[in-house]
Amino acid sequence: MKKRVLCLLFAGFEEIETIAPVDLLRRAGVEVVLASLGGEKWVTGRCNVTVQSDAPLAEVAEQEFDLLLIPGGPGIKAVREDGHAARLARKYSQAGKPVAAICAAPTVLKDAGLLEGRRFTSHAGVLPELPESQVQERVVEDGNLITSRGAATSVEFGLALVRRLCGTAAAAEVAKGIMS
Repeated sequence: MKKRVLCLLFAGFEEIETIAPVDLLRRAGVEVVLASLGGEKWVTGRCNVTVQSDAPLAEVAEQEFDLLLIPGGPGIKAVREDGHAARLARKYSQAGKPVAAICAAPTVLKDAGLLEGRRFTSHAGVLPELPESQVQERVVEDGNLITSRGAATSVEFGLALVRRLCGTAAAAEVAKGIMS
């Protein structure tokens, strides 16, 4: 059965942290649904790159997915204020499904109550709020949580997601294809 990923898309998302993992997952044959938190068809990231969403989150939130992907970016502040992403992360975690967050998005995992006693990494800019973050590590996997530092680690992060969903051989094949 084909694996499915729900990727949240929101105004001010970090483009590299979104597109690189989505690209790598799709290269591995994973279906990735870019779901707009606000319901917009077109969503603009932090560097003014506009991406077309696949669907409003409200239309797909109850569908079955194998992994939740939360990119970072300055828009994460509004994502946290909304609270929907934290509720989704908690739901996925309670179901034993992987939750992936990069850059500032691990703050959403904090809001969801998922970081207590767990190893994780994040962008150094959120260290005041996440002092336990292992910012020296590029990608950290602890149980069903997969976290990464930021834009520069997006490819490693994406390959970790491929490995989690499709196995080591698939991740190696995708890495070979992009000369990683």
